[in-house]
Amino acid sequence: MKTFNIVLAGVGGQGVILASKILSEVGISQGLDVKQSEVHGMSQRGGSVTSHVKIGSKVYSPLITEGEADIVLAFELLEGMRNKHYLKKGGQIIYNTSRVNPITVSSGAVKYPENIESELKNLDCEVHGLDAFDLSKKVGNTKSANVVLVGAVSKFLTFIDENKWKEVIKSSVPAKVLDLNLKAFEAGRNSVQ
Repeated sequence: MKTFNIVLAGVGGQGVILASKILSEVGISQGLDVKQSEVHGMSQRGGSVTSHVKIGSKVYSPLITEGEADIVLAFELLEGMRNKHYLKKGGQIIYNTSRVNPITVSSGAVKYPENIESELKNLDCEVHGLDAFDLSKKVGNTKSANVVLVGAVSKFLTFIDENKWKEVIKSSVPAKVLDLNLKAFEAGRNSVQ
């Protein structure tokens, strides 16, 4: 199997690290080689968080270089724009339409860029937008938007058995929120074609 490259990008507090852990664990549970790398930056203060996950028969490096990502999974629109250079031609970007203002915008130092969605839709790739916050709210837990996005990306990782995702989620989240997270996963999976 060729190596499949996924870049996850968001801001601190959105659950990027948990989502990358789930992606990594599901690849391992499928008997594949997985390498994962993450950059936290100023994540505790709402700064950027990125994670690279590579899954394949044999993976040699955890880092994804520009133009090599099969999927960019953006937990926030602006982070999708910041990381679009990782996408390979014909790749896919899956993004959360819910906006999270970075500190620089919240403080008034800069203005949130306009027309990000239309710019993403003009990329030479497949584009899938979903409101992960709203979907997680509908299943009863707004903190599970990251698992909604994992559900969305799972739809495109057809080499991984759907039951493996649920097993890994079960081992990754506390039992008291397991049912909500499984519903969030299904909501995300069903939201993309």
